[in-house]
Amino acid sequence: MNNQESLQKNVVQGSFKETKIADDFLVLTYKNDQSEVQSIVKEINSDFIQFHFCVKGHSKFIFNEGRYSLNVLEENSLLLYNPQRDLPIDLQIDSNSWIVSILISIKKFHGLFSQEAGYITFLSEDNKDKKYYKDGIISPSMAIVLNQLINFNLNQSIKNLYFKGKAYELLSLYFNRNEDTNVEQCPFLVDETNVIKIRKAKDIIISRMAEPPSLQELADEIGLNIKKLKEGFKQIYGDSVFSFLFDYKMEVARKLLESGDDNVNEVGLKVGYSTASHFIAAFKKKYGTTPKKYVTSLN
Repeated sequence: MNNQESLQKNVVQGSFKETKIADDFLVLTYKNDQSEVQSIVKEINSDFIQFHFCVKGHSKFIFNEGRYSLNVLEENSLLLYNPQRDLPIDLQIDSNSWIVSILISIKKFHGLFSQEAGYITFLSEDNKDKKYYKDGIISPSMAIVLNQLINFNLNQSIKNLYFKGKAYELLSLYFNRNEDTNVEQCPFLVDETNVIKIRKAKDIIISRMAEPPSLQELADEIGLNIKKLKEGFKQIYGDSVFSFLFDYKMEVARKLLESGDDNVNEVGLKVGYSTASHFIAAFKKKYGTTPKKYVTSLN
């Protein structure tokens, strides 16, 4: 028996946990905590836009009766839309993998962005009748919401209301993006020497995140004055040096908490907070919840 045949024999059928937000708006969750690959099939008509988020592990979408497949890795997302034909979900979810999906009709989705529909690429006149797919990275803020959805353990009477709020929050975070930097207006992007120096500055603060240098020390180390450092960093990375570092530290902290190898105090120390209270306040500022509550939500 070859490996492919063995895999097929070990595929187990399963089904999503389905939460209906409205007639044309669904949230689907699935946790495969088994040792075998799980197969999920669901008929979806062409009216729906599909958002799929691989919170943990690995999943694979099967198209055209197995003739084509698309992998979705951990902490990655996939958007699918094809107005020309139905696009059923045919999904294989690996062992120890979690998936959250949002299905929403194009009509309802248009309504969410009616005043700014041009902001969403595939809603433009040129693209509205074309098939569309896009993969992307799950941001730390999105990961919080996804874990809250998949690990829901509140009173069942408020589940629909809770999921509705979280689904809207997730879509808002998905489409929240910085405008692309205009190269012609950004001298740092055409001055390769400065670009290298700014990237070096980023690497320095990341490598020393627990005890970062001051702006003046950083500027001296990379060979730029403070003004050019601040302007260049903002133009290339879309944020100030220390705001960028704060977001990076919080993402590292979140992943350390998820791993479960360190307690809250230890995680705080690793990302540069000498007291637990300062770390807890910073984490709550970023994610809206305390580290302890976040860890609890994962369990």
